Amino acid sequence: MTNENLELKKAGLKVTLPRVKILNILESSDTRHMSAEDVYKSLLESGDDVGLATVYRVLTQFESAGLVLRHNFEGGHAVFELNNDDHHDHMVCTETGEVIEFCDPVIEKRQKEIAAEHGYEIVDHSLILYVKPKKS
Repeated sequence: MTNENLELKKAGLKVTLPRVKILNILESSDTRHMSAEDVYKSLLESGDDVGLATVYRVLTQFESAGLVLRHNFEGGHAVFELNNDDHHDHMVCTETGEVIEFCDPVIEKRQKEIAAEHGYEIVDHSLILYVKPKKS
């Protein structure tokens, strides 16, 4: 049984050809953050006949099952990344749309301190910095 099949079964999803193909694209892509359209184009380029509506439906199922995370960065369109349980934050370049992942222990610690100062503990969070290249 392939790695994709095991992951789908572990997530409680039936193993279907479109699901396996889409999961394979997400796992093998050089781009960690892909839109449904990006996945669809990759399927077309590899000669797979999977419709865009199916791609959206499968990505939504993957999100519900915890296999992928959906991000709605500036510009309004959703991108998906595999949920590897490795927490990180994001920077999004407002000029190119490039998404840069980072993790900073100082920022993480400070967020916990701020929540605690207000009588709370963080159960989840998302930090997105919108950036542009520095002018020299």
